[in-house]
Amino acid sequence: MTGGVAVQLTGVTRRFGATTAIEGVSFDIRPGEVLGLLGPNGAGKTTTMRVLTGFLRPDAGTVRLVDGGGAGADPAEDPDARRLVGYVPEAQALYSDMGVGAFLLHCARLRGVARRRRRPAIRHAAHQAGVDGVLGQRIGTLSRGFRQRVALAQALVHDPRVLVLDEPTTGLDPRQVVEARQLIARLGRKRTVLLSSHLLSEVTQLCKRVVVLDGGRVVTVGEVATLTEGASLEAAYLRLVRG
Repeated sequence: MTGGVAVQLTGVTRRFGATTAIEGVSFDIRPGEVLGLLGPNGAGKTTTMRVLTGFLRPDAGTVRLVDGGGAGADPAEDPDARRLVGYVPEAQALYSDMGVGAFLLHCARLRGVARRRRRPAIRHAAHQAGVDGVLGQRIGTLSRGFRQRVALAQALVHDPRVLVLDEPTTGLDPRQVVEARQLIARLGRKRTVLLSSHLLSEVTQLCKRVVVLDGGRVVTVGEVATLTEGASLEAAYLRLVRG
């Protein structure tokens, strides 16, 4: 796949034993779009993102990454499709005892970046995420804000076409939040981005469309401007999840 990549979830269901985490979830993300994913705790947001990345397989339904020519692939089934996705989980998956540069090199290897391209890829991802000045430092010595940047850099090191961001500004100070939002906006111009955030102001600023989940099901998929006609996104969101 080359160029713009769209994401399509159709009727996706995922169960954990007797518990159904998400059921019949359907929505699409357009190339070059930052789509917001909203919902209360336990709504199924993280499960949806993990299914999209290929980390979890759906029990029913399909996930497809679709290029401009119409070719589609399932990241859970196709390693090449999985490498098109970069993921920043809410719980930072970092090795505290590793240096930043060594960690990014490790991630580049795991993502199949060619040996000759690894160093340039690390420099580019580190520059994009704003950690090029701390490549020699141990991750455990960094502030929460810089650790979050490292988490973003590892998601960018293989130059993915799709980015999945789970609460990417949690724990950041106000200046870092502004910087992170500006970075996400820039990344979204060339990539397909799914952004989960509990900060509705963040979603309003970065997203034109949102998906609202509640109880593992899609409540609505719509334009932020349409949902907020005559009201704030906060009011529209509360109306949707309360029924």
